[in-house]
Parts: sequence; structure tokens; C-alpha cells
Amino acid sequence: MPTIVTSQLTTRLFNEYEKTEITFTKDIIHILKMDPRQIYIKCGSSQWPCIINSTSFSLARIIIGNQGGAFQELAKKRDQPISLRFSFYQADGQLISFFISGKIQAIQPYGNSNDLVIVTITYTQRPPEDLILLVGSIIDANTNAVRRKNDRIVINPDTLRKLGIPRKEISVSIDNIPRNCILSDLSFDGTGIIVMGIAQFLKEKKVSLQLEFDEPHEVITLNGTITSASPIEGRKDIVLAHVTLAEGAIPLSYKIHINNFLTTYRRQDLGVRFEGDAPVEPTAAQPQASAQPQATAQQQAAQPASSAQSAQAASPAQAQGAQSQSAAPSAPAAQTQAAPSAQTAQPTASAQPQVPQTASSAQAQQADSTK
Repeated sequence: MPTIVTSQLTTRLFNEYEKTEITFTKDIIHILKMDPRQIYIKCGSSQWPCIINSTSFSLARIIIGNQGGAFQELAKKRDQPISLRFSFYQADGQLISFFISGKIQAIQPYGNSNDLVIVTITYTQRPPEDLILLVGSIIDANTNAVRRKNDRIVINPDTLRKLGIPRKEISVSIDNIPRNCILSDLSFDGTGIIVMGIAQFLKEKKVSLQLEFDEPHEVITLNGTITSASPIEGRKDIVLAHVTLAEGAIPLSYKIHINNFLTTYRRQDLGVRFEGDAPVEPTAAQPQASAQPQATAQQQAAQPASSAQSAQAASPAQAQGAQSQSAAPSAPAAQTQAAPSAQTAQPTASAQPQVPQTASSAQAQQADSTK
């Protein structure tokens, strides 16, 4: 990612979510590739392992035992500066670690435990960009999953490439019957699929999809319910179905993939393109160059009108002949332009997506017809 993009992204994430706190659940630790065994609290020349409970860009909460050396030292030296060490694995397997300076804000018992305390640490410096990007991507995905849940991504070769999905043909299980289907669209709260079946018998069916992503390579299982289904025009046996994902059970990794796509498009809407690592902004010459064809077209359109006026001034008979000749080609041209529109508006059955039919698909279709 270009440096200027990384800087703009970290600035936006820090400004929007500086006070937003996330708890390090097992799922979040797995996605961040954090090594919990490498989390340390340092005071003076000594450091002790601790459990990271939560963090934001302004503070962190750690859990330590009240009988160990860390608690004794921190309780006696609350006013001294301390450092909290984070450790994450990169995509190439290398471990990166960094310290964030801070000071103790509070030490309190952890829940109903008599052996553990939770220490609140206020950062005295801005966290490194690595932590802002890692933690900020999760906060941003959870936020936009609510804010932009109705934004739909239409599946085509370009969006498949940007999403990192190798193919639009995926496997789906409807009421525990495996079928083949074609991915139509994606959103935070649902997906659209094209599948063989009868529309009225597919509604309210439980669905499980296997969605494959690259970079990093993973297969995400999405569970939901078919909330609407309608037959494809000209094909009663092929249905466009919308699957609403189960609320509260949407995988975090799926949210991150969708959010990365949407936020990338949002940055591109600002009008800044990148070639390699160098930002390229549209220059003033580019709009002028694009405007020249329009001006030429307008001049060409104006020439017949001026010719007709001059012909009318020269001779009424010649003007009528010129008008009839100029009007004659316009009708076929209009018909020629209208023909593709009509063809586009009325797709034939041969243009409909062909869903591969397997033995399990035929059994499922027969089961739907029986119901």
C-alpha cells in the first residue's frame, strides 16, 4: 500500500475511533494474529507477562495477579512511566513487537476474583501505525456493518478480483441439501444467489454458503435464511434468491473483507489515483482534452443546421429538397439506435445464467416440486 494512503488511512482511523475500545476475544486475537504470550508490562528495568483485556487508541486494560511482582511494583510506583508491549505476526510469519508508553490510571479488582486485578493504562503517546491499522480495521468493519449494511456489491469480474474471490460459482446447502449456485451480490447483512429450484418452495429455507477468499486464503461459512426468491425471466426453474445472514453470527473476517472493498471505493471517489507508490492527481489539461471531442461533436451537429439555413435563403425549393434529404437518414439512424436498446431491455432465454445441475441439484429440485 502506498505510504501516502497508509498515512491518510491511519489518520482517519485515529480521528474517528480514538476513544473506541475493543475487547480481545478469541476471534479478534486470531484475526489480528496476536501472540498473547508476548504481551508484557514494563516498569523501570523489569517487565512481566500480562493478559491484554482491551485497548483503544488512548488507553489499555491489562489483567495481572495481585500476588505477583508486577502488582507489587505497579502499586508502589503509580506515578512512574510504564510501557506496554504488543506482539503480532505478519503475513510472512515474522513477529513484530513494539512498546507504547503510558501511565497508570487505576487498579481495580477484576470482577469477583480475589486473585486478579485489572490495571487501566493511559497512553502518553500516539500508538504506532501498525496498531492503528490492525485495531482500526476491526473497529471500522464493525461500525460500517451497521452504518452501511444496505450497500450492495454487484458481482462481476472486476469486483471479484478486488474482493479476492476466485470464482462466482460457489457451493450452498439449502435445508442440508447441497446445490451449486452463482453469486449475484454481497453486502454486510446478506448475499444474492442464482440457484435452480422453485421460488415458492425456497422461501424461508435455511441456507449455508461456503465463500472462498484469497489474501489471506480462507473459506468463510455464512449461515442465513432465504427471505425472498423470484424466478429469472424466461426460466421458471432458475431463481434469484436473497439470503439474509443470521444477525449476531456474521463472521468478523467476512465484515473486514466487505469493509475493505467499500472503503477502498470511498477513497477512490476522492479523485486521487495511484500508479505504484506515486500519487497522480488529475491535471487541468485532462478535462480540456476530454472536452475536445464534445466540442467537435457540437460543431459537426451545428454544420447541417447552418447549411440548411443557407440553402433556405438561396432557394425555397432547394431548401425543401435539402430538408427532405437531411431528414431521410435520421429515421433509420434513430431506428438503429433504438434497436440495441430493445434488445438490451428484452433478454432472451439463452442470455440467462446457466447454473450447473448436479445429481444433488436434480434431487433438490424434485423435492421442491413434491412439496
